[in-house]
Amino acid sequence: MSKSLAGNVVWITGASSGIGEAVAKSFARRGALLVLSARREAELERVRDGLVNASEHFILPLDLADSEAMPAAVQAVQNRFGKLDVMIHNGGISQRSLVADTELAVDRRIMEVNFFGAVALTKALLPLFREQGQGRFVVITSLVGELPTPLRSAYSASKHALHGFFESLRAEEYDNGIRVTLVMPGFIRTQVSVNALTADGSAQGSMDDAQDAGMDAGECAERLLKAVQQGSDQVIIAGREKAGVYLKRWSPALYRRLIRKMKVT
Repeated sequence: MSKSLAGNVVWITGASSGIGEAVAKSFARRGALLVLSARREAELERVRDGLVNASEHFILPLDLADSEAMPAAVQAVQNRFGKLDVMIHNGGISQRSLVADTELAVDRRIMEVNFFGAVALTKALLPLFREQGQGRFVVITSLVGELPTPLRSAYSASKHALHGFFESLRAEEYDNGIRVTLVMPGFIRTQVSVNALTADGSAQGSMDDAQDAGMDAGECAERLLKAVQQGSDQVIIAGREKAGVYLKRWSPALYRRLIRKMKVT
């Protein structure tokens, strides 16, 4: 994939804010033609209007909890561009609640949006990617998919599930020219903690200290874009919290003791 990305069609879910919006800006600057999806059409229009070559990008409102909407969404992209080069699975919701307090409906909501939404859209896209003989899924999971912490049980589970699903897909579809890049962000300065679901399904409504001190979303987007251009299988985009991956690998007992006491919000 060239550095210019000119002519590449890139579909981004969760494009109305945060990492998704930053990724849209980075890819648009390199000449990509974007499909911008999220539930809030007005916010998608705001994002599009701030992009390079704004009129060339396509707004496609989409609710990831509505699996039945995916085939029609894929058809709409084909009708507009005739192809798709990169699918960036970014949309999702986080969590800030204890297992013992969390209503099962909240767990189901998180899995439906974060996991089944990406799965349903992937299944709808596979025939197109196979017909093209190429296509890349970029799956924005989370560092907590590898390093589960308190207050994020369903969120961690949904991200861990994405790793399992897309690693299997990578092996199954490699000979069909389909590639997968797994992206594991750490603390990125977005509204994700503000919008995170609490035990009863309501939004937390406040910014975590760790999130507020996190990496700028623009820098995260640039690192993601570089990983896609290089064809990376997996990339961790994080600050010092990245060290937890190695601590868990080499000293799991110590990691588990520390994570019980560590401030994770």
